[in-house]
Amino acid sequence: MEWSNQRCLLTGASGGIGQAIAKALAQKGVSLVLVGRNSARLHALKEQLPGEHQVCCADLSNAQERESLVSKLTEQGGVSMLVNNAGISHLSTLEDTSTEVLESVLQTNLMVPMLLTQAFLPQLKQRRTTHIINIGSTFGSIGFAGQTAYCASKFGLRGFTESLLRELADTNIKVSYLAPRATDTQINSDASFAMNKALGNQVDTPEMVAKQFMLLLEQHKTRAFIGFPERLFIKINGAFPSLVDKALIKKLPIIKRFIAPTMKDKIL
Repeated sequence: MEWSNQRCLLTGASGGIGQAIAKALAQKGVSLVLVGRNSARLHALKEQLPGEHQVCCADLSNAQERESLVSKLTEQGGVSMLVNNAGISHLSTLEDTSTEVLESVLQTNLMVPMLLTQAFLPQLKQRRTTHIINIGSTFGSIGFAGQTAYCASKFGLRGFTESLLRELADTNIKVSYLAPRATDTQINSDASFAMNKALGNQVDTPEMVAKQFMLLLEQHKTRAFIGFPERLFIKINGAFPSLVDKALIKKLPIIKRFIAPTMKDKIL
């Protein structure tokens, strides 16, 4: 990997995982286009990074803002790396989830990465070697109570990534998928943190996720799933889902203690 020759568009750069990935890439000499909705955080991040970088404050779920970003960067020569990291989380039962929240979760976590990737494909194909990395989740492989919208979006993102990887196998574009488990970032609500503690779930730091992200690229992997026993559960869920059904249903009383109607979603 010739890091210093890379120009990376990183969405969700103002969030915890986004900031950690930005710092890891900048240390390698990658030039970054930092995209998010929080201008102050983006500019503060830029000041912390070695090298020359660009800040683009945009709501990528807005078609006009997304198209404006694509046009601007294409005019500047495009990018060689696209990291679809932006996401939204929501903890509630399906019954208590509003239509607005359902649409927002699916739009941000699934449709935006698909549309952004589609828009950049023509110019990505013009470079010698390019990369598309989609940041998914353990919940893109395991359905979890109280996370119906989020799981649907991340299952979709995993399927999109796998299909795209195979579709572009005869091109210069390398496609990868990274699935973190629970991570200590502001995307999670207080209820989510409390639930993970009650369930005994391991919570990783953003820096640990960024380390795995860099290994994914350096080792030329197409997929990486972070954490044990999560990786084991993913395999069992794929082969014997009824076993995971039983294990997670036993935890349902604990999960339901932390599920309540809420609109406190955080988009980064």
